[in-house]
Amino acid sequence: MAEVTKEQVLEKLKGVRGPDMDGNIVDMGLVSDVFISDSKVYFSITVPAERAKELDPLRAAAERVVKDIPGVKGAMVALTADKRAAAGSAPVRRPPQPGAHDHAGHNHAHSHAAPPQAQRPQAKPGIPGVGAIIAVASGKGGVGKSTTSVNLALALHANGLRVGILDADIYGPSMPRLMKISGRPQQLEGRLIKPMENYGLKVMSMGFLVDEEVAMIWRGPMIQSALLQMLREVAWGDLDVLVVDMPPGTGDAQLTMAQQVPLAGAVIVSTPQDLALIDARKGLAMFRKVEVPVLGIIENMSFFIAPDTGKRYDIFGHGGARKEAERIGVPFLGEVPLTMGIRETSDAGTPLVHSEPDGEVAKIYREIARRVWDQVAAQRAGGARAMPNIVFE
Repeated sequence: MAEVTKEQVLEKLKGVRGPDMDGNIVDMGLVSDVFISDSKVYFSITVPAERAKELDPLRAAAERVVKDIPGVKGAMVALTADKRAAAGSAPVRRPPQPGAHDHAGHNHAHSHAAPPQAQRPQAKPGIPGVGAIIAVASGKGGVGKSTTSVNLALALHANGLRVGILDADIYGPSMPRLMKISGRPQQLEGRLIKPMENYGLKVMSMGFLVDEEVAMIWRGPMIQSALLQMLREVAWGDLDVLVVDMPPGTGDAQLTMAQQVPLAGAVIVSTPQDLALIDARKGLAMFRKVEVPVLGIIENMSFFIAPDTGKRYDIFGHGGARKEAERIGVPFLGEVPLTMGIRETSDAGTPLVHSEPDGEVAKIYREIARRVWDQVAAQRAGGARAMPNIVFE
């Protein structure tokens, strides 16, 4: 069977239009780049933010026609909001209203008044059954963020919570390897996907949907689409907390999570040296700007204990993350040492908190998990009002 092409998909989508559109979604420029992998088709449709719920049938229709293409195994389609369109130049056109342009567009101006725009970011739809969503982030790669995310999630579970973990790194998903999970998720009734499971955690990752060797060349709308579907179209069930392993940096994925998902807070992972801390500040600044509480900073690879002599070495310096937390007034959550055990168990897909639950490092992660959950509880109790003002020079 011949491979499905972008041209085939776009030609089919030309038959899709909304009830009040002047043209089809392709010719109107509403369809993002189309990505095809393993006979699955991924794309998003841009609509005004205020009409997202109303236009969901449009998304469903687009998904339906693409799935009908011979050779297509599945489709992942999402609506994405264009702020510029929502502010007054919406690509989806409504029928003209009587008097809409009277008196130099008086009514038009009122329809886009400032107060609704100011309130819209606060209306972030949650995930049914999920009590709290925590983002684990870093300003740069190579600081052990994914390993920290997995062990933090396992530590929260060990502390008695129902926990899931979402791998939000579209370009470099690591959860299949770190959690020793292979295979494809099961499709349930409707559009829901059953998450994978291991070690008591429910897990979702792009790594389960796309082959490991496939290069992901996606732009912003595609990343946003995939993330929101992995969040909202997965049957997470009842969870106390969903840990989100963020990709490094402050790009599209981070902004999507911060702006469109009701995060209970963010945990920043850094190593002790100044360079990593400079990048960590960027992550802190981003979350602050979008009003996501920073639950604290973890200093990873804090020190090294020689296995033969027991001597401690501060390979990357020491205490930098603690000082940074004190400087900007956020909690310091703890120090995780650099050990051979963490590396070996991560590579083997048997995380240390699971494989050595009574070991010293597992105890450190459980204490960090307790502090993180205390911060979440403080936010729920109104602690967000008392959060310090973070100033970045």
